[in-house]
Amino acid sequence: MPVNEMPMDPYFALWAFIIAMVATPGPANMLLMTAGAQQGYLRTLGFIGGLLVGKLMLNIALAFGLMQLLESSPGIADVFVFASAGYMAYLALRNWTPPSAQSAQNRFSFWTGAIVHPLSPKTWMMATLALSQFGEGFSTDWERIVIVPLSFLIAQLFFHSLWCLAGAALSRALDQSLIVHRALILLTLGVIVWAVMQ
Repeated sequence: MPVNEMPMDPYFALWAFIIAMVATPGPANMLLMTAGAQQGYLRTLGFIGGLLVGKLMLNIALAFGLMQLLESSPGIADVFVFASAGYMAYLALRNWTPPSAQSAQNRFSFWTGAIVHPLSPKTWMMATLALSQFGEGFSTDWERIVIVPLSFLIAQLFFHSLWCLAGAALSRALDQSLIVHRALILLTLGVIVWAVMQ
């Protein structure tokens, strides 16, 4: 069989897709950068944990049939687009004050992170594509139901941490400048608006 006709390994194809989706800038990654700049990496671990758990639960629910609900009711996606944009904008803007003046309730926490991915239309799109397009290459349903969510979990743990660490490093390098914090918030809002318009 010629090389260009050989089927691509389903694991490689899935991982290439996941890395492209999880590593690139998006509303959640921009929130992570903002959170890292404002709280530092260690104090943002709860938020990262919430993002991971929320995405894992969504992936599992989609693998077990929630995807069919989304396909049968396309209007649901529109609701998620605006709910997600509103929630992420709220998370970003509530931290407009200097980090030193913020109350504990304004911190990026596990619970604020847990709802980000389930509300995000980008997350639904990439999880649906991973399960329907790339997951079909696996020989058993078990592989699709287990491998796809776990692959996302591993990639998120790595790349979400990188985005958060980048924000923390930027804040340290610029001496926790209020201008940097607000610029990251405005950049996050810009990415949210861009995502809604897609």
